[in-house]
Amino acid sequence: MVSRDDLTVQSLGTCRIDSPLTPILALRERSYWNVDEEDRVLYDDTASALAARNVPIDQIPGFEPAGPRRKIFFDPSKTRAGIVTCGGLCPGFNDVIRSLVMELHYLYGVRKIVGFCSGYQGFIAKHGRPVLELTPQSVAQINEHGGTILGSSRGRQDAGEIVDCLERMSINMLFVVGGDGTLRGAHAISEEVRSRNAKIAIVGIPKTIDNDISFIDQSFGFQTAFSEAAHVIRGAHVEAKAAPNGIGLVKVMGRHSGFIACYASLAHNDANYVLIPEVPFQLDGDNGFLNVLMRRVKASGHAVVLVAEGAGQDLMDATGTTDASGNARFNDIGLFLKAKITDAFAAAGLELNLKYFDPSYSVRATPFDSVYCLRLAHNAVHAAMAGRTDVVVSRWHGRFVLLPIPLAVRDRHSVDPNGDLWMSVLESTGQPARFG
Repeated sequence: MVSRDDLTVQSLGTCRIDSPLTPILALRERSYWNVDEEDRVLYDDTASALAARNVPIDQIPGFEPAGPRRKIFFDPSKTRAGIVTCGGLCPGFNDVIRSLVMELHYLYGVRKIVGFCSGYQGFIAKHGRPVLELTPQSVAQINEHGGTILGSSRGRQDAGEIVDCLERMSINMLFVVGGDGTLRGAHAISEEVRSRNAKIAIVGIPKTIDNDISFIDQSFGFQTAFSEAAHVIRGAHVEAKAAPNGIGLVKVMGRHSGFIACYASLAHNDANYVLIPEVPFQLDGDNGFLNVLMRRVKASGHAVVLVAEGAGQDLMDATGTTDASGNARFNDIGLFLKAKITDAFAAAGLELNLKYFDPSYSVRATPFDSVYCLRLAHNAVHAAMAGRTDVVVSRWHGRFVLLPIPLAVRDRHSVDPNGDLWMSVLESTGQPARFG
């Protein structure tokens, strides 16, 4: 056992001197992601540990743990499974497909596994998409390639038609790999299955490069994306330092959440300014971004600016258009900033050598993401075989858990401007807590 005394940290004495970080700390508000110095993080946050302290288990909010069950709902010898991948491409898609097939086939003995092509369109007759039979042999090497062997698409499809297809093909469980829009579709499918009193498990595997699904420590593909972005930032830094008044401007993914920008900036500490959707900024004025940037370049001779694609959208006129899934199309903040920076330096009579970088993601998952994909897939199979449905596999505080889809899509996960991650970015870059 570990006692409270065991966890007590020794101190040299009372702290009496104001910290140089006080101006930044003063702007922080209390939140889930901001652990205050007076707070304490539980050593053991399991329900059984709290119950041992006479807290009734049924009064403790908690996730159902993922993993294999001693008793399962479906008879593997009579089970048919389906897999579908939806939304934008993401490193790890094929790793998930392969791991699902291997786990279903070898560990549970499920012999009929099919893949629906082109996302949710694959269920709808009018689209005429093929259905692929998936076997260990057919998926053996797919994890070595990018993309998804099943293809993908955006846009809503009729849940009734999807369930019609599942029933015609006698599918007992459907694994849906996608982001929040895909998971909303999975919930609609689950509701339709429930209305028919059918026995079809709908289990989601969260996919979003932006890491913006709530109650998930990290989504697969995210580490690959920020690792690739970090390499580009290093190159931008080299380019910026090589020229007088050099600026490396890097745009990365992140429509509503700036996690890729934050983590990429911390990976090599080469970025001087990080702009994310969660923290609005002003361009003009003495403390606006443009003047702060020019002062930095005058003093140091170069700068690296990292911007997430969803940052600064309020500075531009809305496009007024949407994609197939109904998401608003964003303006290109990278090109917008490039033009504004160029104009500002010209107006000030300053030389400028600006290089613009717009990287994508690596087509193959990093080893970490590959392992993570496998573990998510294994736990998704365990959940489906146990008859769990309308659920997504999550990892929360390092533990794999089962997360109800309505909770997963209720809010968007984003960088907390008062949290420790953004604090690390401010410390690493030295940029002002706010521009303007």
